[in-house]
Amino acid sequence: MRVFVTGGAGFIGSHTVEALVEAGHEVTVWDDLSTGKRANLAAVDGRVAFHEGDVRDRPALQEAVRQARAEAILHLAAIPSVPRSVEEPTLTHAVNLTGTVNVLETARREGIERVVLACSAAIYGDAPGVPKTEAMAAQPTSPYGLEKWQSEQYTALYAALYGLTTVSLRYFNVYGPRQDPHSPYSGVISIFLDRLLAGQAPVIHGSGEQTRDFIYVADVAEANRLALTAPLAGHQRFNVGRGEETSILRLYELLGAIVGGAPPPTFAPARAGDVYRSYADPARAGSLLGLHPRYTVAQGLERLVEWYRAGADRAPAAPAGGHDGR
Repeated sequence: MRVFVTGGAGFIGSHTVEALVEAGHEVTVWDDLSTGKRANLAAVDGRVAFHEGDVRDRPALQEAVRQARAEAILHLAAIPSVPRSVEEPTLTHAVNLTGTVNVLETARREGIERVVLACSAAIYGDAPGVPKTEAMAAQPTSPYGLEKWQSEQYTALYAALYGLTTVSLRYFNVYGPRQDPHSPYSGVISIFLDRLLAGQAPVIHGSGEQTRDFIYVADVAEANRLALTAPLAGHQRFNVGRGEETSILRLYELLGAIVGGAPPPTFAPARAGDVYRSYADPARAGSLLGLHPRYTVAQGLERLVEWYRAGADRAPAAPAGGHDGR
């Protein structure tokens, strides 16, 4: 299959591109390199086509999709940051929501058979009840969560109006190699690890009792691959998580044990828009996609620490404003 991946030089995107190439697919990457890096694609250098571009530029995006003769689009390009969306909602709306509409409209005009959207557990917000199921009502508490929810609604509408097959993957907390700890919207794991390996105590926002469902990036790349190839029709939505609840303090303990010790963290007020408790019911993805995450949280953390200690590039991030894959 010829797959067009927006945000393909980013964190999740580059792992997914590798998985797609390994599975024999022909891949074209679209990324503006504001936070993604060409170096992230080193393992598939010469085996993928690359276009530097912005998802807000629909004419250029459509021309690149046409040149690629794409059969499916995996849409990962976004500003995946709750704090950034609170600070700059106009910018994140333009990238996260208008960018999604541009992808869908490109797919409609070019006769693309399937669009897979990187959605987010942020759409659930503080809706009561855990685990989160796809049948629960969305109650986003941040512009980012709202933008992702509206993006999912657009994918459902395009399936109904124009006959596309659309898939929305509600990622929970993804972590792994290539997630930049210096980014203002990096995951808590990469931030903790960067501080620990520097011998410094991290800052925990809130009590640390808030919980998340952490899933290793290789398992998310597999979810993306399956969503592109599984026999599906119409609009489908799936949670992508392990179905396990881990507190932030427990996460810090696990990392401390792996690196050989951890100083007591410092605490700061909870951040605006943050959700207190969240974990997935992954049953639907297991039954319809065949997604069964392979890595426990401890196993994933061990692999991440190995990558850091092997000399991973931890240079300061690009200036804020990027919107490649998570």
